[in-house]
This record gives sequence, structure tokens and C-alpha cells, in this order.
Amino acid sequence: MPLLRRAKAAAIGTALLATGCLAIPALAHADPGQATWAGCVQGGPTLRYLVLFSEGTASADARTQISAACGATTIYYSQIAVAVATSADPDFGQRMGPDRAYSASAEAYTADQATDDAGRKSDELPDDQRSGVTADPAAVPTRDLAGQQWDMAMIKAGQAHDVDEGSDKVLVGVLDSGVDPDQPNLSGALDKSASAGCVSGAPDTTESAWVPTTSSHGTHVAGTIAATDDGKGISGVAPGVRVASVKVVDDDGYIYPEAAVCGFMWAAQQGMRVANNSYFVDPWVFTCDDSPGQHVIYQAVRRAVTYATRHGVLSIAAAGNADVDLTDPGQDGRSPDNVDTDDQEQRQLGDDCAQLPAGIPGVVTVSAVGADGLKASYSSYGLGAVDVTAPGGDPLQQAADGARCVLSTVPGGYASSCGTSMAAPHASGVAALLASTHPDATPKELTQLLDSEADPIACPADYDLNGTGAQDAYCTGDSTFNSFYGHGLVDALAAVRSVPPATKAEAPQAPPKKAPPVVRPAHGPAGPSGSTDAPSKTDGTDTTSDQPTTTPTVPVRAPRAATVPQAPDVTPAGGPIGGFALLGMW
Repeated sequence: MPLLRRAKAAAIGTALLATGCLAIPALAHADPGQATWAGCVQGGPTLRYLVLFSEGTASADARTQISAACGATTIYYSQIAVAVATSADPDFGQRMGPDRAYSASAEAYTADQATDDAGRKSDELPDDQRSGVTADPAAVPTRDLAGQQWDMAMIKAGQAHDVDEGSDKVLVGVLDSGVDPDQPNLSGALDKSASAGCVSGAPDTTESAWVPTTSSHGTHVAGTIAATDDGKGISGVAPGVRVASVKVVDDDGYIYPEAAVCGFMWAAQQGMRVANNSYFVDPWVFTCDDSPGQHVIYQAVRRAVTYATRHGVLSIAAAGNADVDLTDPGQDGRSPDNVDTDDQEQRQLGDDCAQLPAGIPGVVTVSAVGADGLKASYSSYGLGAVDVTAPGGDPLQQAADGARCVLSTVPGGYASSCGTSMAAPHASGVAALLASTHPDATPKELTQLLDSEADPIACPADYDLNGTGAQDAYCTGDSTFNSFYGHGLVDALAAVRSVPPATKAEAPQAPPKKAPPVVRPAHGPAGPSGSTDAPSKTDGTDTTSDQPTTTPTVPVRAPRAATVPQAPDVTPAGGPIGGFALLGMW
């Protein structure tokens, strides 16, 4: 079950700094001259850091502080006062202040900093043979596989397509492992000009930076959202919209916080209406805001998500494949996840801990159901944590044709995979349809529509999927809002028939996710800047002026011919619950 995650902590040299050469007006990039500093120690591995600054800190001031602490600025996001920096000086983090600077890759090094412990993420899709890009587009099977998409039938996607397939003015960001530009069932929907690689923490628009290299996860997710509905292969939930590849997963399957921050900031700049996040931020399965280092991660990701939301981006995230109650996860013994298991900590999780980005206020969190419509055995849940549910597949639930997982695009063909990583893009596709029919809707209004138009699912009277006689998990709440399914199953047909938010009855209000924490003033040896310069807004980040003022007229097209289910031309993308920590990558 894919849910992408983790990356190897590679030593990052000066070549990394070159990735800062992007044409993003308000972003400060690395200075080539920042290579050595008097009095600094350059004996350790070159590590990448996230650095927090006080709101309003000017770019020049931020770079000066980083340089004084023996670091080099890769990029500075002045809009949220967060920088990405590199340093080979082991004391860089202490010089900046432990509540201001954090390196996820540093967790992968042993105490003497001589060994990199991080290997390929343990929950990465096993034996992913369909990674990279399609070698020969003409060789991709063209048989109609729509009859095998039980997931699309469940959310009424085919019926929705007879009304509206979505607008090409709507752009959906796929923050994942990269999207294959040569997969013929998907290439028409991919907007290369809006795609970027974010693994270094700074956006890189070079195609090689955003195409998949070691994982098919992002291509699978993108196909669920927007694969072309042309009678060949599969069709996505919203085949009329565009998708952008925003690569945040490195070649070892890790999603480090600087990559996630970059992804959200890029989504805002490019005017994306929806950002799909089928992952959790590494290296902590749950990030605790009151813990040193983790505080930096939490605050940086929160600032980036909040900025994206304010600039018109609705962020949708997978709930995760750990089958835990997100409101009371108890203990975590899998973190940090980029070290040997012997070095992982067993820790008690408190109210300050959340899975990111799903636990950030304003993010729509999606649980998964299997072919029987029950919560998938692996899917995490939680009253007030889960907003809606969507098909993710389940090895313990079987469709009429025998399918258990979700069929979608991969490089070179098609494959099935299970996970909340697969559920989230169904919700993102429905949100894209809503953005098409309501071009002026804000992220909050799109969330209200997504919630109010979901098909309610009551708590099951008996939740014993493995037949042991004991309940596998306990559902709380009522038929309109509960811990397994939130407001219910997303509904594509309702999305294309929906009325404006102002005239629609509101869905029951969910308990708020953890309230946004108070931002602590940045301080430390380098000191706050004291600058009162307001963060400048990057050109193109305000999406309101780019949206059409009227709902486009879409002709009703002839329904797709029914097909007899046949065995798909697939190579399995992973075993049961095998996947990335991109929540399909979990």
C-alpha cells in the first residue's frame, strides 16, 4: 500500500546548491560564494537543514544568519520565514538554535557521523518493477479496463463523467514520487510547465528532477485523479483536469520535511486548486510540536500548508496505513524511520503529536474502504481526525470480479495497489470536480462541499474482517459523522451536480483538529533579525484572478460502452499493505 516516504540521507555537496537556480521571484537561492567560512569546521557530512525565522525576516538577513552559523542557504521562503540550508559543520544546528534548525538526514548518521544508517524505506513498495518512465508508449496495452475499476463505480465516477469530466482550468498537484510523462493514459493530463522536483527543498523545473526514478507510486496516484477517459486503459475521477508532478519523495522512499515545505509553496505559486498528499513526513511517524527538532518540522510544514491554503490550495492527505486511532495513537516505536530498528525510540505520544500533513488544521484527511465498503483493515481512523473516506482497496475485501486493490496507471502499463495512498486521490479527484463546477470556491468552501455531499456510512455493527470473533477496531460517532468514515464516502456525481456553497446546507461540523499552535519567537545564538519587512508574495501565487467567473458549459457525452471484466495487463505494484510512506506508500 503505497503511502510514500523516506529517503536515504545522502551527503549533499555543492551540487545541491545548484538546484536553487529557479525563476521564483520572491525566493532567495543559494549564493555560489558560500563555500567556506573562517573558523568553521568542514569535517562532517554535508547535511540539509530546515531553519525557522521570525515573521518578516528579510532574505538578506536570513542568509547572513545562516552564513554566520557556518551554513549555506539553498532557498529562503520569505513568505513563511523558513529556509533550507546545508552545512558540513556538526555544530550548525546548535549555532542556529535547536528550536530553529533541524536536519532529518542527520538522524540517519551514527553518533560518530561516519555511517549513513538509512537504506531504502522499509515500507517502500516491494520489488517495484514499474518505476521510472514508460520506455515505449506504443507498447502500453490499450484494452478498456474500466470494467475492473470497482473503485470508480463505488463513487459514481462514470455517471459523473456523463455530466462533466472537470475543467482544464483546474490544476491538481501530485506531491509524490514523480509522474510518468510518457504513460499514454496520463500524458495528456500532465502539465509539465507546472511540474517541479522538490527533493532538495528548492523547486527544480528540470524534467529529470520531477519524473519518477525508483517508484511508480506517483504515477499510480495521478492516474486515479485524471487518467484520460478515452476507452483505452482506465479513467480517472476527473479526466478533464490537469495534474502537475511535484516530486517530494527521494529515491529511497523518504519524504523529508524540506521537500514537503517546497511542495506546498510550489503548489501555491502555480495556482493549484488541489494538492494530493499520499504520504506522511519523515523521519517521525508522528511529529511532536513540543519536542526539540520536531518542533521545527511541525512549524515549517504548518506554515507552508497555511500559506498554500490562503492562496487557494485545498490540501488532501491520506490517513495512513497503521490502523491506529489518530486521536489517541498511544505509543510510537517506529521513529525515526531512517535509522536501524535497534536505534528507534519507543515513545509515548501526547496531544502535541500529529501525523503530517494530515494532522494540520485545514487539511482534508481521507481514510480507506475496501470493495465491501468497510473501513480497510489497515486504514487509520479517528473521530474528528478523518474528514471523508474513499476506495483504497483491502486484501480482506473482494469485489465481484475478484479484485481487492485499486487499478491505476504505472510506467509501462497498469497495476493494482492498496492503501490510503490510493484513497486520497479519489477524494482529490472529487475535489477537482467541485473546483470545476465552483471555480470561485475557497478551500474552506470546497471542504464544506466535499463533506456535505459525501454519502454517509454508519459505523458497522460488526467489524471483524479477519474472522477471529474479536472486533478489529472500534468505530465511534453516528451515521452522519464517525471515526471510520468521517462525513462519508466521496461522491463524484454529487460533485458535478452540486449547488454553490452559499445555498447548500452545511455538513455536520467535525470537532476541530488540533488548534494551530502559537508560533514561538525564533531565537538562538544567531538572534532574531528584528526586520519589519513583510514577506513578499511570489508572482502567480494568488489564484483568485485566474479562476473563471462562471461555470463552464460542458456538453453531455455519450456514456462509455460497458465492458466485460477481463484480467488486467498488470504487474502488481506491491503486496498487501506494501507501500511507501506516501500513504499508499506506507
